[in-house]
Formats: sequence, structure tokens, C-alpha cells
Amino acid sequence: MARKMRFSSLSVFAVSGRRLFFQVLFAAAAAAAAAAVVNSERSDTRFLLTDNSTGGQKHSEEYCAMYNICGARSDGKVLNCPLGSPSVTPDELLSEKIQSLCPTITGNVCCTEAQFNTLRTQVQQAIPFLVGCPACLRNFLNLFCELTCSPNQSQFINVTSISKAKGNLTVDGIDFYITDAFGEGMFESCKEVKFGTMNTRAIEFIGAGAKNFREWYAFIGRRAGLGVPGSPYSINFLSGVPESSGMKPMNVSTYSCGDTSLGCSCGDCPNSAVCSSSASPAPPKKSSCSVRIGSIKAKCVEVAVAILYVVLVSVFLGWGFFYKKRKTSPVSRTKPLVNVPNGGIIRRVNSRKDENIPMQMLEDVPQITNGVQLSIVQGYMSKFYRRYGTWVARNPVLVLCSSVGIVLVLCLGLVRFQVETRPEKLWVGPGSRAAKEKQFFDTHLSPFYRIEQLIIATIPDTHGKAPSIVTDSSINLLFDIQKKVDAIRANYSGSMVSLTDICLKPLGNDCATQSILQYFKMDPQNYDSFGGLDHVEYCFQHYTSAETCSSAFKAPLEPSTALGGFSGNNYLEASAFIVTYPVNNEIDKEGNGTKRAVAWEKAFIQLAKDELLPLVQSRNLTLSFSSESSVEEELKRESTADAITILISYLVMFAYISLTLGDTSRLSTCYISSKVLLGLSGVMLVMLSVLASVGFFSAVGMKSTLIIMEVIPFLVLAVGVDNMCILVHAVKRQQVELPIEGRISNALVEVGPSITLASLSEVLAFAVGSFIPMPACRVFSMFAALAVLLDFLLQVTAFVALIVFDFLRAEGNRVDCFPCVKVSGSNGESEQGSHQQKPGLLARYMKEIHAPILNIWGVKLLVICAFGAFTLASIALCSRIEPGLEQQIVLPRDSYLQGYFNNISDYLKIGPPLYFVVQNYNFSSESRQTNQLCSISQCDSNSLLNEIARASLVPESSYIAKPAASWLDDFLVWLSPEAFGCCRKFANGGYCPPDDQPPCCSSTGGSCGLSSVCQDCTTCFRHSDLQNDRPSTAQFKEKLPWFLSALPSADCAKAGNGTYTGNVELKGFEDGIIHASAFRTYHTPLNKQADYVNSMRAAREFSSRMSESLQIEIFPYAVYYTFFEQYLNIWKTAMINLAIAIGAVFVVCLVITCSFWTSAIILLVLTMIVVDLLGIMALLNIQLNALSVVNLVMSVGIAVEFCVHITHAFLVTSGDRNQRMKEALTTMGASVFSGITLTKLVGVLVLCFSRTEVFVVYYFKMYLALVLLGFLHGLVFLPVLLSMFGPPSRCVLIEKQEDRPSTSSQF
Repeated sequence: MARKMRFSSLSVFAVSGRRLFFQVLFAAAAAAAAAAVVNSERSDTRFLLTDNSTGGQKHSEEYCAMYNICGARSDGKVLNCPLGSPSVTPDELLSEKIQSLCPTITGNVCCTEAQFNTLRTQVQQAIPFLVGCPACLRNFLNLFCELTCSPNQSQFINVTSISKAKGNLTVDGIDFYITDAFGEGMFESCKEVKFGTMNTRAIEFIGAGAKNFREWYAFIGRRAGLGVPGSPYSINFLSGVPESSGMKPMNVSTYSCGDTSLGCSCGDCPNSAVCSSSASPAPPKKSSCSVRIGSIKAKCVEVAVAILYVVLVSVFLGWGFFYKKRKTSPVSRTKPLVNVPNGGIIRRVNSRKDENIPMQMLEDVPQITNGVQLSIVQGYMSKFYRRYGTWVARNPVLVLCSSVGIVLVLCLGLVRFQVETRPEKLWVGPGSRAAKEKQFFDTHLSPFYRIEQLIIATIPDTHGKAPSIVTDSSINLLFDIQKKVDAIRANYSGSMVSLTDICLKPLGNDCATQSILQYFKMDPQNYDSFGGLDHVEYCFQHYTSAETCSSAFKAPLEPSTALGGFSGNNYLEASAFIVTYPVNNEIDKEGNGTKRAVAWEKAFIQLAKDELLPLVQSRNLTLSFSSESSVEEELKRESTADAITILISYLVMFAYISLTLGDTSRLSTCYISSKVLLGLSGVMLVMLSVLASVGFFSAVGMKSTLIIMEVIPFLVLAVGVDNMCILVHAVKRQQVELPIEGRISNALVEVGPSITLASLSEVLAFAVGSFIPMPACRVFSMFAALAVLLDFLLQVTAFVALIVFDFLRAEGNRVDCFPCVKVSGSNGESEQGSHQQKPGLLARYMKEIHAPILNIWGVKLLVICAFGAFTLASIALCSRIEPGLEQQIVLPRDSYLQGYFNNISDYLKIGPPLYFVVQNYNFSSESRQTNQLCSISQCDSNSLLNEIARASLVPESSYIAKPAASWLDDFLVWLSPEAFGCCRKFANGGYCPPDDQPPCCSSTGGSCGLSSVCQDCTTCFRHSDLQNDRPSTAQFKEKLPWFLSALPSADCAKAGNGTYTGNVELKGFEDGIIHASAFRTYHTPLNKQADYVNSMRAAREFSSRMSESLQIEIFPYAVYYTFFEQYLNIWKTAMINLAIAIGAVFVVCLVITCSFWTSAIILLVLTMIVVDLLGIMALLNIQLNALSVVNLVMSVGIAVEFCVHITHAFLVTSGDRNQRMKEALTTMGASVFSGITLTKLVGVLVLCFSRTEVFVVYYFKMYLALVLLGFLHGLVFLPVLLSMFGPPSRCVLIEKQEDRPSTSSQF
């Protein structure tokens, strides 16, 4: 199965806007960039600014608490002057600038132009995060506008602490009096705003995940240490103002995110009135119907079945009681002479006193003989077998050589034999929707990356508590491991392949390795210099913001992607390191890129086994590991791991078959009467039929599968051995004095129709399975149908010829296995003269013990009730069978992947990536599809991205963990004039990067944003250039490539290079249509097979609903969908397969026997066997998948062998139902028991020693259950059913006329 059960949520590449933007805002509100950098000395003076002696207006309107710049800290963060002064009137240009950013501030201001420019430069880092929700952005800007430039600043700002910077006093701490209403309004408007690039909320970046406005204030006001991002002075947010101070808290009006004038999208404001009214109701949680009876809780279906059983048993027992009571007078058993209707065919059976004719009364009426009225089809079959048997007995060499020769010719196709091991070719049909969607995604966007992974974990203590792995020693161990991984050099075609040659590099030359070592830039020398464990703890909280926490590949690393075994955000409790190496993938699985990656992966696994595992275990830790190719490699190893076990199983069956065909009644002649050579020859014919089937399909270009090689020989042996036993036993029952031609002819007439009926039923049952879309089931059905057909043909040709040779050998006193050796004396067979051979032990058991017990009326009632109870219970239990195939079962028990999959379930905190792919998105101005897809301001409330965000609120039913990362939202924000640091252009119209990127920012580390190269850059658009804040078709086409090639940075975190490069197909987009684009989110953690199936079903239902609603082509895609699609309809597939197989058997039986009664009984028993096998699966927790479906279909074929022969023998035997049941068990019961039951039991029991769990579960357990159920139904339930409700006998009494030829001469 697919190995995509483990996914590391790669931090979104290219989100470099993690840097200082939200902390520096606080410094920007207080300082200007032009200040000289001087060393500051902290003053111990702490005071409250009060009225001075002159003005008395320090805490009054139109007065400033801080104005201008007086210095800077040693880390360069500028500081305000603490001296109060009256507000000033700005010039017209500055006033317009301030109004554009701070519309609430009019008239005088308390900031210089340098302060405002610094404020504007710094807030541009926050704008891309919030511009999608104008209300939130306006509230957020108002907070810092009022702090920096408000003319009434002194009314709510109080300097409480000062410092000295080279003799100048600077602000070191302030009280900011602000109303709770403003804080509450700002937080409520921003708390749900999404930052799509990271699939998370913007508050995680600009508020450290604050849960309320007080936590947000605390984060904003924290004074940062030197070199650490944050405010250069402390800000103490207070709501209560001292009465004597004359101050008033800042209380600028806030905007609700639901405000129509500054409306946010429903994804950013789900509680707005518009969104609440349009919100789609969450899908109802499916709950199974249950009934509580006392302390027992049972499903409704179980209660219904129990009630049904009580009713049926009551009716049946009542009928049985009255039937037995009424049957007080003996029923006449004398049958009148029967006129045979026209068209009927009578087969005469010579009247003789032996065990084959129970009606001994015929001896007293010599002119009456016993015959069998056959259907037209059976009549012609008997006629054919009569003549054919005589011809084979006379020409055994010709028949043997010609039949074996034809089969050997078919075997020549084995030269083109190939085994299909690729999971996508086994379980995914060519018309599969998932396969088509994967092909579309890989072709139009980009294939999902390959994953190599290590999981290092601590060992739980005696109480089950695992200690933390976040320690100095463990991190140093991780550096040692990384060094060894980096040193891997794999040889591919003479060239050496390293990790850097194949790894995913989204933003430069560094691999996007997911490891906490990224907090040290993957460099062990940085461990101590960065602060060691303290730095790790700091980065757990500031991974999105701190420059020192940025990864080597220039993107933030979310701790949950590199840690496991923790709760909530308690990363220090983590008990496991998860190291993920994303590797580039290719569409062509046979290309050089894929082969290079596979070569490195093999070296990686070998290193993990040989060096890393002992190294980790020496530190009392555990290690599990995997690569992209691990599952396929282990499956190949699994195919040979149990080769010896399977071979022993077949050898045991061969030995038993060879022995069971012979006679052991006399030890002195056993070396002559035994039939070991005949049994071995028969087994060889069975294997030849399998090889011929495989050879034929190989010749026409069809690949075989492991299922075929493991299951079909088992199936064909079951069918073939049964036929061999029936044929040999039928010949033995013939009179010895008859010539060999007569014995062979009579035996084929006796059992040929039932063998033909069973074999044709099986062939047709398997053949109809070739129409199933699942490749594994379809190929199995085709191979099995041809193998069973060839086996049947070899049985009635080559094996009959071998029987002739073997009986001639025995009559010639030649030793078995050494036919050239002849001994003197007579064999046991000739000594019996005209008598038949003595019945064997099994035949005597069936006649003298088994049949008499089943003829007891009470036993019959008990059998019917017991089997009915189990069948109804199995129907109820079927609801407990879950679809899926656990990977641990498929792999060998000693596979290194066993521990890996267990650890994935325990430690991984995020599910597989989920993409919603939009086809043929029309972005032209005339189309509304842009607003139907996006989730920022002015987007439709029921847009795709808004609905995804809503679905993420109910992850238990939607299986969607986060809102989607939207390239469209980020592109529209990037274009927005408010995001003035993003989309910029030079005077010549070319793209101008942000000020902190080259060429605007000097590569030598000079001051960014002051370069003359970019000083004339302007925003791409003014509001007047856009149409309702949306670009025109031409603007969209021109700027989208800019966006996708723009690098993200602190000044513009919304750029698309790396993040969205593979999410938009630009090919052919010039016509206004983007043919393929994807929006990425994540599934919730999926731990069980049912989770994978249900998540796929939920995603498809969601996409279907959105496609219908928006009239846009949308489908979901995740890498595991192709492998789990089969389970969406696995029950339907199984039921169709079984219905067709059982129906085919019914049709064949009806055509051949012309008896609806007989066919219905066979249909009933087959159905009960299959239903009971499903019940056993539920009891043994066996899942429903391709393997179990194949086994269920195969069970129909084997069950036919248990039913058809007994039923046919019952049909053509004379007497009442009890006598006919006894006769059928005597003649056929022994053959069925020895030919199928015992043969399979001895072979199945060997499989329990298999090293692979899949053989134990799906072959040992299911085969054992099948054999036992077949035996019980075929030799216990079916005889009882026939003895009570069986069809009338086809035997008739005919008047023997001496003057007309015998009817038997027709045959």
C-alpha cells in the first residue's frame, strides 16, 4: 500500500515576513531612523510627568508626551525624547501623508516627518497580514497612529522611566492609558483574520497567539532585550486613569469586522451578520442507531436480526413439531410406473444387490428396473461422457500427449512473465477518478515531494510517561546524526549522489529539512553562540518573528513539524524529534531523477540500520526511519520472505493428495494398490494449468501479481484435487470384472455431469469478475477463470488417461512409483472377483455414523436452527467490518517500518496536505470567479476559501484542519495600494523589489531602504487604477508572473516565490483562463484506515458541493487518495463481485439441471457460506480490502465443490429423502471430505507459521474459516436441508421390455 501515511507539514516556504515587523512597530511609534546610534545608560530616575511651572498643560489636549528623537540603543533601535511639548502644525505635504495612513488624526500632530516615515516604513510589514480585513487593519493602524502622532498624546501617554544616551534623556518606559472597549474591539476584529500563506491566523504572528486583548497588549508592551526583536522600551497598557492626573484614556472608535463600509471576508469574520446568515450548516454527525437493553447497548440491526431469528425459529420449530406429529401413519414407498415425457432421457442403472441400489425391493420384480430421468443438457452430457470415456480408455497415450502438449505450448508465454508490484497499478483502475486527478495535478502543477524521515524518541518510564527529548545531549546527538546523513554518497551510474543534489530547495541553495536544528541554521557551531537550549525554547515561541530563529532555507519552522509527543503548545514536553528530508519528485518514475533519489534512499536506509540505530540506542533512545521507496522495497522482500512457508504448505498438500488416492486396506499389497504416482501426476497437471494460465496472459502482455501467485494455486488445487478424488473413487466403485473401458465410461457417466457443473460454475463466476475496475481483482478473476477451465479440461483428458495407466499398472502387479517393476502374485483387486472394492474408511464413516446421526429429526431441527442463527448473526456482524488494509499487516513482521508506522500514529501532530484544485479559473474582468474563490474583503461570503475556513471549524466531520493557503488572496493583497511595500515598479515600468531586497538593499549589509536605486519606486496601482479593488484582465496577466517570482521578505511577506510557485499553472493563461491552480490546507491527523477513507469521502463531498454551488470545476487532491479510493466503494465492489459469482453459479446449475428447486438450494448454501465468512471476518477484525474481496470470490468457487457434488448425487439417487441423503453422503461425502477439507486443512495449518502477518490474517485465518465453513455447510447443513426440503428424485421405475433395445445404448 501506499506509504503516504506519514506527512510532515512543511512550513510554508517563503514566509520571510516573520522578521521584526510587529515588534519594530513599537519602536517606530517612538523614534525616527535618522537618530545617531549612541550607547545608552539606564537612569535610575523614575517619575510621573506632571504640570510644569509654566504651562501646566502637560496632560492636556494639544500637548505631546514624547516628541522627536534623542538617541538609540546599542542595537540600533531608536528612542524618543521624554520632554513634553505642544503639538505642532505639519506642513501640507506631511499632513496629507499622515491623513493617508492615519485618517483619525487631523490638525496638529505630535510627530516629526522622520518619525512618521519610520512609522510608515515599519507598518508596511504588518499590512500584508491584515489588509484582507480592512476593519482589523484600520483598528491596528489607529493604535500606533495615536501612539505616535496624536495631538492629544499627553492625555493618554505618561513617561514613567527614562534612560540616558550619550548625555541625552530618552524614553525607557511609558504608561499607555487606553479603554478596554478599544482593546476588545480591535481584538475581536482581528482574532479570526487568516494568514493564508502559513494556513494559520494572523494573530499568531502579530500577537503571539493571544487569546484576548490583554494578552495582545502584554505582548506588544514587552521591552525587548538587546538584539532581540521587540519594543525598545516597555509599554504598560492601563485602562484606569488616576483622578488627579487629568488624563483621559485613548478611545478612538473601533470598526467591527462586520462593518459594511470596511467589511472583511467571512473567512476573517465568520460571526458577521452576512456570514452567519449565509453559513452552510455543518454536516450532521453520523451516528449509528442503537438500542439500550438494561446495561447492554446493541445496534438496531442486531436487535432486528435477533427478533427476526426468534420469529423464524418459532415458526420453524412449530412446523417441525406438527409435521412430526402428523406423520403417524407410514407412507407408502411403492412408486407406480412412470411414463417418461417426450424429450426426457432415461439412464438405466442395472438392478443388482449392492450398496449402490438401496431399493432392494426391485429384486422381487425382475421386469422392473431403476433409471434416472435427466434433463436434456445432462442427458447429452451423459451420452457424451459414455462415448468419450470409452475412447479415452482405448487411446490414453494420444489423449495424454495431446492435452499436455497444448498446455505446454501455453506455458511458453512465461518467457514474457512479469510481476506488477507498483501499488498504483494494483489497486487503482485506469478509469479511476483519483488516478485521473493525480495525473492532472502532477502534469499541470507539480508532483508531491518525496519524503525521507527519522523519528528519535525517548523511552517511556514504568508509568508510561515519556521524558522530554528537548535536552542538550539529544540536540547534540541530532547534530551527529545530521552530519552522517549529509555525508551520504550514493552511487548511481558512476556518479555520487548526496542529499543536496536531490533535496527540495524552495528559496535558494539550502535544503528544506524539517528539524529543530534549523533554529541554529543547521550549523553545530551556532549551538552555543545562539544560546543552546534557551534559544530553542525562545524559538518555540518566536519562530515566526525572530531573525535568529529563521531556518537556513529562509522560512519559519513550525515546532509541531519537528517535534512529537507533546500536548497543545507545550513543545518542551516533546518526547520525539521528527526529522524530515523533502526530496524533489518527478512524474516519470523511471527517469534519472527518480532513480537518483531511490539510490540515495537505499543508502540512507542502510546508514540508519548500520550506524544510526546503534548510535541512538546507545543513548537509551529509540529510532524509526523510512524513505519514499521503503514500502515498495519491503513489499518486494515480503514476496520472498514466506516463499519457504508457502512451498512447505504446497508440499504437504501434495503428499497428502498422493496418499489419499490409494488403497491401504491390505498392507501386503499397498505398494501395488497405492496411487502415489497417480496423485503426483495429478498435482503436476494442476500446476500445469496454473502455469498455462499465467503463460497465456503473459504472452498477451498482462502482468501477474503476488496475489495470483499466492492464491490461484491454492484455489486450483482445491478444485483439481476434489475432481481427482471424485474420478478415482468413481472408478473404484465400478465392478472389477468390467473391462477398463467400461469402468472408465461408467465412472464418467456417473460423476462427469457434476464435475462439469461445478467447474463451469466456477469458471463463469471468476470470468464475470474480469469486468471489475479494480486491477488486482480483475486480473485475479481472469487468471483464475482460465486456470480452473484448463484444470477441468486436463482432469477429464490427461488425468483420465493417467487413471487408465494406473489401473492397468495395478492389474499387472506393477509397483507404484516404479511401474517397470513387476511382482508375482495377485493384487487385491482381482481377488475380489466380480465384487466391487471394499469401501474406504471415510465412506464407511459417512454411511454408518455421519448420515444416521443427521437423519435424527431432533438433530435436523438443531442443525437448521444453529446454522440459521450463525448466518443471521453474521449479517448483523457485517456492519462491524471496516474497509482498509493496515500497512503493518502487509509488511514482514521484522520490517523496520513496523515501528515507524506505530511512531507516526503516536507522534505526528498534523495530517496529510490537502489541495483543492480549481480548473479553468476565469480571472477576466467580466467573470465573477475571482470573488467566488477568494476570501479577503469584497469576496463572496460563500466563496471557496471562505467555505474551506468554515469547514475547518468542524474538523471532526470535515477532516480539514486549517483554512487554506490562498495564492489568490495573497496576490490580491500584494497588488493592493495599501501594501505599498509589495507590488512596486520602477519609473520604466519594471518590477521593483521591496526595500530590504537587492538592489534596493545593499548586499554588503548596508542600510536598507535608503538606496538611490529604488528611491523613485512607486506602488503598482492607485485605487483609481483598480475596479472595486480588483485588477483588470490586463493587470492580472501582467502582475501575476511578478507575484510568483517575487521573493518574500520582512517588507513584504506576501510574495509568492517558493510558497506558490507550484500552485499556479501559467501556461496558456494569457487568454484569461488559468487552467490549473491549487489551494493548500491540511487534513486532521489520520491514525486509522477508516480516517483516511472518511477524510477522502468528506473532501470529495465538499468539493462536489462547492462545484455545484459556484459552477466551477473543483476537486480535492492528496497523495494517498489514489490508494484509498478503492475503499470508498469497496462494499459495493465486494457485493457486486459476490452477487455476480453466485448468480453465475445459479444460472449454470439451472441450465444444466433444469431444476429451479435444486439451483435455489445451491444458491442458498453458497450465500450462507459467504455471509458466514463475512461474520468470521468481523469476529477476527479482518478488514475489507482487495485481498479479502479476492478471498470472498474464491470462497464461492471452493464452496461450489462442497455443494454441487452432494446435491447432484442426491438428485439422481432413488428412495425417500433420508435414504437419498445417506446415499449421497456415502458416494460423494468421502470424496468431498478427503479431496477438499483434509487437503486444505493440512496446507492451511502450515501458513500459521508465516513471517508476514498478511499471510496469517488473509490466508491462514480466512482459508481455515472457509474450509471449516465449507465442510460444515456441505457435509452437515446441506444434507439436512436436502433430507427435509430436497427436490424430488430423478430416479424413475421403468418397465423392462426384452423386445426393444436398452435405453442405455443411447449413451
